[in-house]
Amino acid sequence: MRDRITFKCAVCGEENYIGTRNKKKHPERMTVKKYCKKCNAQTEHKEKK
Repeated sequence: MRDRITFKCAVCGEENYIGTRNKKKHPERMTVKKYCKKCNAQTEHKEKK
């Protein structure tokens, strides 16, 4: 089953993106590089707790 997850900017803490992942196949937390409007740059976004 795919669960919805929220991505949070590692620099400023802004919650910018929502995605899905299969927690059974990928139990570790995801990190992606995405654009942050507040930082005005491409930063690393980590999965919110």
